[in-house]
Amino acid sequence: MMKAVLFDLDGTLIDTAADFIRIIQQMCKEEQREVVDADAIRMQVSEGARAMVKLVYPELAVDDATFLAHRQRFLDIYAENIVIDTDLFEGMYPLLAQLEQRGIPWGIVTNKPRSLTESLLQKLQLERRCSVLVCPEDVVRTKPDPEPMFLAAQQLEIDPQQIIYVGDHPRDIDAGRHAQMYTILAAYGYLPLEHRHDLKAWQADCIIDSVPQLQQILEQKLQQ
Repeated sequence: MMKAVLFDLDGTLIDTAADFIRIIQQMCKEEQREVVDADAIRMQVSEGARAMVKLVYPELAVDDATFLAHRQRFLDIYAENIVIDTDLFEGMYPLLAQLEQRGIPWGIVTNKPRSLTESLLQKLQLERRCSVLVCPEDVVRTKPDPEPMFLAAQQLEIDPQQIIYVGDHPRDIDAGRHAQMYTILAAYGYLPLEHRHDLKAWQADCIIDSVPQLQQILEQKLQQ
């Protein structure tokens, strides 16, 4: 019987893309560069700040001092304006409420830095509702390694095999599978371009295309 649900953050639980698109396109305009297409930015959200900034400065090496300065500026702008157009995916608020009403703990395992994650959750008034939060600073090896998953299970005091993990990136599914969790691929999320054409290859236990569909699957699994 499944006893808890864990989510990846960006692209799974929370729709943060609009704020990243706004910032990246703002940087393009300030630098008088060609404005990067919104869809291209969206597909890089799950790859992190480095990948998104690389869209603006493709000619710079990621370890170049100039590139690192641009990346830091991106992070500073984001931290100061972390929730402008960001919100939970449609349907996620009632889904979380239903889990809470049933006494099913839910939590987050993310590769997003803790300072940004906590700020985001506070702005959305989710920090006290979230039963467990695991960020990169909490582990030695981040996703796709299962270490963060095992830590979340330990803090919940629930066997990993009794936990559902929902994510929108191959590393999410790999981490969940290697921890022997039930994995759900959120195909409504920020699927990376190189992996979006063969979702079955991710080897998730289930693929869903919307939050209502996710809700149906959770209802089935949590009743078993």
